[in-house]
Amino acid sequence: MRRWQFIALLGGAAAWPLAAHAQQERMRRVGVLMALTPSDPEAQLRVNALEAGLLDLGWVEGRNLHIDYRWAPGDANALRAQAVELINSTPDLILAHSTPVVAALRQDGLAVPIVFVQVTDPVGGGFVSNFARPGGHLTGFTSFEFTIGSKWLEALKLVAPAIGRVAVLFNPDMAPFAPQFWQPVKDAAPSFDVAPMQIPVRDVAEIEHAIAKFASKGDGGLMVLPDASATYHRDLIIALAARHRLPAVYPLRVFAASGGLMSYGSDVAAIYRRAAGYVDRIFKGAVVGDLPVQAPDKFELVINLKTATALGLTVPPLLLARADEVIE
Repeated sequence: MRRWQFIALLGGAAAWPLAAHAQQERMRRVGVLMALTPSDPEAQLRVNALEAGLLDLGWVEGRNLHIDYRWAPGDANALRAQAVELINSTPDLILAHSTPVVAALRQDGLAVPIVFVQVTDPVGGGFVSNFARPGGHLTGFTSFEFTIGSKWLEALKLVAPAIGRVAVLFNPDMAPFAPQFWQPVKDAAPSFDVAPMQIPVRDVAEIEHAIAKFASKGDGGLMVLPDASATYHRDLIIALAARHRLPAVYPLRVFAASGGLMSYGSDVAAIYRRAAGYVDRIFKGAVVGDLPVQAPDKFELVINLKTATALGLTVPPLLLARADEVIE
């Protein structure tokens, strides 16, 4: 046998185990449903964080993993339609973003494991029985504690001490948890010498009308709750706050990065990376109902100095020192 033939045989023999392993490796299918558009930079940030986390754990798109993304921005009916389509595609696991997405995915008899992210009140929403042992086929990651409402109010008053009224903006169809945020704000309001009020809005027309009406009386500030509708309509809300010269505090960094005055909330990218760990554990045999629901482990304060200047506001040095990021 010639030398080159012998080497070729050896090379082929060495490749056999690898080829057999590749054939045996099972392709897992993950369905992801988000209440955003795929072109939204915030959606891309979340997708990148999730996929990076999965890649670190050995899950490679096209080799042992296929991810099917579905998008249904800002509309409860569209969410329900996409949820039905996703369930009918029979994925091995579903990753669900936000409370309305999980609500749309819940069906009697559905046994597909669901890992949720950015769900504010999974127990109150009836998704899990408790945080420590959620039971059933759902578990995941929350984004906020309701007491953060008083911290938002404090930050807003520090930046804009002249405000005497604060409007809490939310979509009641997308944020059934709004009453839990409202109570701490209402309780803390007297100590900050402000009168709080709720502004429920469902669409663009209602957002425009409600903010203009509230701003017309002067001395107002705006607090935006963390619902998927607000994130989808963030550019409109930020533009209206600027037009009506309303100091505003937002729940996620993307609002401040998009021109909002300031934000205080969980690190979204970190949550999606942690969610990848749960996907990995479930695919390796972990029981979904035994994986505890986890709270955020990192919060970030972001201040947009350019917006503060445009509003004629001076951010106190103490608050700047606390900030994780200052946008100039």
